[in-house]
Amino acid sequence: MALKATIFKASVQIADTDRHYYQTHALTLARHPSETDERMMVRLLAFALHAHDALTFGKGLSTDDEPDLWRKDLTGAIELWIDVGQPDEKRLRRACGRAADVVVYCYGGPAAAKWRQQLQPALERTRNLAIRRIAPAASQAMARLAQRSMDLSYTVQEGQVWVANASESVLIAFE
Repeated sequence: MALKATIFKASVQIADTDRHYYQTHALTLARHPSETDERMMVRLLAFALHAHDALTFGKGLSTDDEPDLWRKDLTGAIELWIDVGQPDEKRLRRACGRAADVVVYCYGGPAAAKWRQQLQPALERTRNLAIRRIAPAASQAMARLAQRSMDLSYTVQEGQVWVANASESVLIAFE
């Protein structure tokens, strides 16, 4: 019998002074059995940083032709493709060909740095790709905020991101 996804509920309050976006979202996240709390919280961070009425979560880890998050326009064209982790070069090239903008949020310490170094020469020609590497301490601290029911606030100001629940806050550092 296959393992089922674990459902998480998150009330996310976003105050993004850089984009002038202030909104509260009630989200339901399905965490695949092979997904860690750290990866799920990075997905949630990506949602907060790109929040928009049309931004939706993809079908998950088991689907190769969809990102972790994406935003489509009214015609169905992909405006924004967001992946979390360390996607391979073929996946990134395909994403860059299908979407106007592609953002990758990678995490995981030395492995993420090595992944980026290996892909750098091949991906320098892509103009619509941005890679943001999250410091290991920040992604691990976010993982400790994960609960089945979460009330989180994200404050974005001058490129800095604070994630907080009722008892703890984490400064997200990008490398």
